[in-house]
Amino acid sequence: MGDSAYSFSLTTFSRTGKLLQIEYALNAVSNGRCSLGIAAKDGVVIATDKKVSSTLIDVDEVQKIQSISPTSGFVYSGLGPDYRVLTRSARKNSAAYERTYGEAQPITQTVKQTASLMQEYTQSGGVRPFGCSVLAAGFDEDGEPKLFQVDPSGAYFGWRATAIGKGFVNAKSFLEKRVTSEILLEDAVHTCLLTLRESFEGEINGKNIEVGVLEKGGGFRILKEEEVNDYLNEAN
Repeated sequence: MGDSAYSFSLTTFSRTGKLLQIEYALNAVSNGRCSLGIAAKDGVVIATDKKVSSTLIDVDEVQKIQSISPTSGFVYSGLGPDYRVLTRSARKNSAAYERTYGEAQPITQTVKQTASLMQEYTQSGGVRPFGCSVLAAGFDEDGEPKLFQVDPSGAYFGWRATAIGKGFVNAKSFLEKRVTSEILLEDAVHTCLLTLRESFEGEINGKNIEVGVLEKGGGFRILKEEEVNDYLNEAN
């Protein structure tokens, strides 16, 4: 009996020790548009390709980067509806923490709670794994800017720079050659845009990509279309 006999069961391991539904969820992530992030010395930048499949779609209504709190934000690759469930949960948890302790929730706790929710959906009957991976930007307990990745299995990792979605292998290779521990936020934004451009089909502009920045000593914000175009012109 091969692994295919276990492919429809979420809670049963195959003979080779795999949970195939989680692997299929990761395939859904890999089929999504590319998203990436860089943790700089003075902030974090997350960026994503939000190119749409039809010219009839209102691009202004497509928002892949979401603010979770004034000092944290998420971006995803994979299934958008699943991502909405995660952002709603993260916002509730973040608001509850701030109401209780009178300060912003550290991104490490936000990430752990999101990862715990995703893990629950790998070990319960009648559900399926989340079909998306998330990149999370925020400050840790010491006020340092951090970048995390959370996968459908519930595993999470801290990164200096990473990419998810379609073409993530090439994007990671591109980032490895250009990102150092000393990189600053402005350079990180340019590097993100150059990385997206490497695999982008067609003309890249402020309408079909989205960029969010977290500034040390400040907060998280999503760049306006004009700001993204200015960065693209500088990169040229």
